[in-house]
Amino acid sequence: MIDDMLIEAAIRLRDDCDEYADRIVEDGLVDYVYNPLRYAWDIHETYLRMAACGAAGTVLLGMNPGPHGMGQMGIPFAATSMVRDVLGISSISVDQPRRVHPRRPVEGLGWKREEVSGTRLWGLLAEKYGDSSKILSKVFLVNHCPLMLLHGERGTNVTPDKIAGDTMRDLLLRCDEHLREVVGILKVKRVIGVGAFATKRARAALLNEDVVIDSCWHPSPASPLANRNGGADWRENVGMVLPD
Repeated sequence: MIDDMLIEAAIRLRDDCDEYADRIVEDGLVDYVYNPLRYAWDIHETYLRMAACGAAGTVLLGMNPGPHGMGQMGIPFAATSMVRDVLGISSISVDQPRRVHPRRPVEGLGWKREEVSGTRLWGLLAEKYGDSSKILSKVFLVNHCPLMLLHGERGTNVTPDKIAGDTMRDLLLRCDEHLREVVGILKVKRVIGVGAFATKRARAALLNEDVVIDSCWHPSPASPLANRNGGADWRENVGMVLPD
């Protein structure tokens, strides 16, 4: 069954990432590492089972969790309203990271601050395709790296492209392996990297695979491209590469 294979692959990645998380902190690369595949597993598993039913032919590949999205709810590009209203997921509790940064609490599905990247992306998908079953019959969203990396007193969210060293290299190679597993399980023929980093990792990981790699702009409000013309240019850019 596709759902069992996706879940087993995610469990293996989850368990391996706990070890990488410890190494990253020990190396002094960041101060805290959250693994939402661990503490928000019940929500993530629900999402994977929904996605397996859809059997999408295209993967939308993000970079890593944000503190208001997957870092809360365990779903790539999650946003409170999108998870509730588009995906229809509710009433599932989350545990806590092993070490919690005082400025980065985890509340799960009750988190009140919306993740703008999530509202933009899932909102566009809902507008284009309709309900969750129709969305997931077209695209499967997954982050390349499932870990949220926090540094400093403010708990600044550090993206994987900003961290060097052997431990991060090993982690990203393990994440490449997981991407290949997902592509093989779903038998997808197309991966769309959401942003430059995800596109780069997809091209490297799938170099010898019969998979088309496309790219689109990242929806982050920190990106000038995402905000241009009130977001209209971003919507056009992403809409051009989404499957019909």
